[in-house]
Amino acid sequence: MVEELVIAVIAAVCACGLYGMAAARVVKQYERGVVLRLGRLREGIRGPGFTTVIPFVDRLHKVNMQIVTMPVPAQDGITRDNVTVRVDAVIYFKVVDAADAVIRVEDYRFAVSQMAQTSLRSIIGKSDLDDLLSNREKLNQGLELMIDSPSIGWGVQIDRVEIKDVSLPETMKRSMARQAEADRERRARVINADAELQASKKLAEAAKQMSGQPAALQLRLLQTVVAVAAEKNSTLVLPFPVELLRFLERATPAEAAQAVGAVSGAARAAAPAPETPAAGAGTPETPSAETLSAEPYRSVEKPEPVSAPEPEPVSAPEAGPDVLSERLVSHEASPPARPHVQPHI
Repeated sequence: MVEELVIAVIAAVCACGLYGMAAARVVKQYERGVVLRLGRLREGIRGPGFTTVIPFVDRLHKVNMQIVTMPVPAQDGITRDNVTVRVDAVIYFKVVDAADAVIRVEDYRFAVSQMAQTSLRSIIGKSDLDDLLSNREKLNQGLELMIDSPSIGWGVQIDRVEIKDVSLPETMKRSMARQAEADRERRARVINADAELQASKKLAEAAKQMSGQPAALQLRLLQTVVAVAAEKNSTLVLPFPVELLRFLERATPAEAAQAVGAVSGAARAAAPAPETPAAGAGTPETPSAETLSAEPYRSVEKPEPVSAPEPEPVSAPEAGPDVLSERLVSHEASPPARPHVQPHI
């Protein structure tokens, strides 16, 4: 009898141990437990620590309450200004209601991921390329609102959404580089024009200051000549008086012609006189009209060059009428030679 009692006690203890092991659950600090008894939701959320359920009757679902970081796969889309881009993002969310996360959605992680992808495609189509590149804060806020609106019913709260990278085609990158280069060149030209304007104002002030002292203008001219002749060059600078041009502009045509004649006369007076021929040198013979007309019919052979001493200048005899008549008679007696014409191939 005692033995049976001991066996019964041991069996009861073993059964209690097995029941305790099957009913005992441990919920971690960052988790919450949702109990379903025979498929029905039990009121109350099990907090962190040790808890028990009825074996084979209750089922405990643990929900992580930590912030989850989920990367959104890169999405291809066309912006509002018809530019093909590839955008990827990252989303941060957490569960605020464990019961809704278990009851209202099958897999809240997958649901949030799909909602983030569709919202990202939608925000790409509504935005311009410049907004994607420079105004990301506004796009992040709009993307967060688009994802957070349906996820509230799932017991999920979207903490923040960030666009990570925007990939552009190579042609678009080159176009943007050219645009940036043109913008920098435009700014450089504007700065250069501003500098020219300031320099012109300073030059106007300097000219106004130097107009009261003509000697200052002359000194400036001499400084310019010295600066040009400082280096080894073949440039010759001759200053031309500007007052002469102003006088010619104000003068009448007669006065201008007179001034020009005076200047040309001064130039001829300054030029060296031509050399006069020696007294013993004779004047070259001037052929008559008949001789000039007969010259084309005369065949002349080109003599070979022979080195000979230079002859002393001898005065040529004057050609009288007898010499001209003899030349005409000799020309009429001899028939003209036909010139040799070389055919062109």
